[in-house]
Amino acid sequence: MAEGLGDRVVRAVEGLTPGYFALVMATGILSVGMHLERFDILSAGLVGVCCSGFVVLVALTGWRLVAYRSAVIEDFTDPRRGFGFFTFVAGTNVLGVRLGLAGLHEATAVLLVLAGVAWLALGYVVPWTAVLGRQERPVLATANGTWFIWVVASQSVAVAAATIEPVFDPVRRELAVLAIMSWSVGVFLYGAAGILVSLRLMLYEFGPEDLTPPYWVSMGALAITVLAGARIVEMADAPMVAATRDLIAGLAVVFWAFATWLIPVLVAAGWWRHVRRRVPLRYEATLWSIIFPLGMYAVAGIYLGRADHLPVVETVGSAGLWVAFAACVLVFVAMVVHLFRTVVAPGCLESSTTKPVVRG
Repeated sequence: MAEGLGDRVVRAVEGLTPGYFALVMATGILSVGMHLERFDILSAGLVGVCCSGFVVLVALTGWRLVAYRSAVIEDFTDPRRGFGFFTFVAGTNVLGVRLGLAGLHEATAVLLVLAGVAWLALGYVVPWTAVLGRQERPVLATANGTWFIWVVASQSVAVAAATIEPVFDPVRRELAVLAIMSWSVGVFLYGAAGILVSLRLMLYEFGPEDLTPPYWVSMGALAITVLAGARIVEMADAPMVAATRDLIAGLAVVFWAFATWLIPVLVAAGWWRHVRRRVPLRYEATLWSIIFPLGMYAVAGIYLGRADHLPVVETVGSAGLWVAFAACVLVFVAMVVHLFRTVVAPGCLESSTTKPVVRG
């Protein structure tokens, strides 16, 4: 019996990757960048996609949690996928920051509370269930680029807190503490993730099939650290801000330089994977883990250039924004085609035996 549309949707929901909120992260940060560059129509279109994606993914994730709890638990206990849950935190905060730019500061605050609670919960649950609580050893052999998403989630809390800090006077000091604390946690987490992932690359067999798109998050995590630092530098004076402003401003420049250095490395790695080793380039959900770092690097450069009066950095960010936008359009079209062929009309696939999955 042929599988119906409802059955294909159910199968797709069961296989939904926890990292799909990278779609929200990518479109949201590009909307922020277009807003900063005064391309209001493009920014509005991107925030529309961002909001729609957020609502749909929250609904699908809730459905999956209720109907396919075992699949969710399997993701939580898999160090290769567990850290993907942090994309919910980052996506929620990126959406909140964009709404804050539109003057909807209350919405930003609500989303920050939601993301902050998720950040704290996942920050203790995921490392335990996916890494420390596993009996199999060595866990280090499973380290990959998704581990940097924990850093991105931490820094997204800092960005959102810094965004609404000037607006909510009664809790200004508390928001300053939250921003600097989460920024600091993110910096240390980046160091830890960087060491663990580097050891995995050096100590265990590593082929082109292992060089997945989330390795770009290593650069995106640096970029959002730069953005968070630039936003903290712009915050109103508070004891915590005054004590750390110069330090954070200097480190933001250092992190931007390292993020810039990483881009040619990541491009070369992609060339080696797809051109030299001929791994097919197909749509997968993790491709959004490339778009977000590109967009975040662009926005971070724009913000850092304006905050620290570095016109060269701002120019690089402005140019990078269009690279990220072009890549976003390509991946979005590929996603629509992929969903059409695997869920809506699987008969369009070359092989009738291909099962529709969204995990990618």
